Amino acid sequence: SRGINAEYGEFQTFQHYFKQINLRARMKFFLLATLVASLAFAAEITEEENVMVLTEANFDEAVGANKNVLVEFYAPWCGHCKQLAPIYDELGEKYKDHPSIVIAKMDSTANEVEDINIRGFPTIKFFPKGTENKVVDYNGGRTFEDFVSFLDGTHDEAAEDKKEAKDEL
Repeated sequence: SRGINAEYGEFQTFQHYFKQINLRARMKFFLLATLVASLAFAAEITEEENVMVLTEANFDEAVGANKNVLVEFYAPWCGHCKQLAPIYDELGEKYKDHPSIVIAKMDSTANEVEDINIRGFPTIKFFPKGTENKVVDYNGGRTFEDFVSFLDGTHDEAAEDKKEAKDEL
């Protein structure tokens, strides 16, 4: 059947009209797909100096992986965070090819993660691999050797408890 296109004063088939609707739907789909792709790109995990850079968008993916993840929650303006940066970069270099340990950081002034309590900067937390393990607050020293000792053997809760008991003596 035919319809009149009043704007152009010409006849068009309804099939042509429905093709126009489909074109609009396809354009909407394309725009939506582009938006989703850009969001997926934003959630891509990047690295700086072999330290994984986390955001709200990629945090769950990074700490949910089957690896142990040490995360520094920092503020760019924080003096203590700036002092820790070269040590943290050195850790990133040491563990860059490690099969089960990842060094990561998150700008906590630009990102917020549910159920992660940050009271000061820098805050360092250890996320053991596997979802059944809980987050461990890192309260140890801030030297390269302290972090390596923690990561290479004392990062489980029992070791933390022993360390605290030993510190109390």
